[in-house]
Amino acid sequence: MALLPFPRSSDDSSGDDSGFWGNSEPEGGGAKMTFLEHLDELRKRLVVSIAAVGVGCVIAFTFVDRIYKFIMDPLYRLLPKGSTFVFTEPTEAFVLYVKMALLAGVVMAMPVILWQAWLFVAPGLYAREKKLALPFVILATAGFIGGAAFTHYLLFPWMWIFFASFATDKLSFLPRIEPVFALYVKMILGMGLVFQMPAIVYSLARIGLVTARFLVKSFKYAILVIFIVAAVITPSGDMLTQTLFALPMIGLYLVSILIAWIFGKPRRKQPAED
Repeated sequence: MALLPFPRSSDDSSGDDSGFWGNSEPEGGGAKMTFLEHLDELRKRLVVSIAAVGVGCVIAFTFVDRIYKFIMDPLYRLLPKGSTFVFTEPTEAFVLYVKMALLAGVVMAMPVILWQAWLFVAPGLYAREKKLALPFVILATAGFIGGAAFTHYLLFPWMWIFFASFATDKLSFLPRIEPVFALYVKMILGMGLVFQMPAIVYSLARIGLVTARFLVKSFKYAILVIFIVAAVITPSGDMLTQTLFALPMIGLYLVSILIAWIFGKPRRKQPAED
């Protein structure tokens, strides 16, 4: 069984454990965790995250009618004249309500999920790096909510108008509620992940793994990667939707450069003589 080193305090004789926020870890390596211990730690974090999502779903289901109106009413108003939403399976409408409650539960549980993700990687960090936990969770949660809001109010309505524009007198647009919501969820989650860029860059810049100069030098390569990622995560294959996905990613990259410049770890000056 392979052993993976984790930087922990090697002095256990005092019995003092400063916990998650403790500063007792030495700068070098310490105790080790086995592969099975890693799996057990992952299981604990997943159980807590799933439980948080479950609680959020139960809460969301109590006002799921409002969630339905919040999501579907704006889309219904953008439909061409004579068009309406339809469902073709007996359980399709009920399942839609359940999925909406699940999505709302994930959004409400996002701070807990991000916190558990940080706790999973925390044993491999030094004490000074663990202090980034709270800023990371706050920035990542704000990024996810910002991505979801951007999709709901701007990106998805634009794409919805584009798709509905193909309706004619001889071609009616009667969208089924299940595929519509499935597309909505994909875009919400996709942009929620994309909007994590500032939080990730903030953490890497504070640790010293990323600098503003490096991001500026890599800008042209980042543009290429951004359009490739946009082509992969875009639900449809049209260039308009891909561009709508890529533009906020470019903006987030520019914001990340500013974040790395402000919060980046200062580089040590090289001595004048070797």
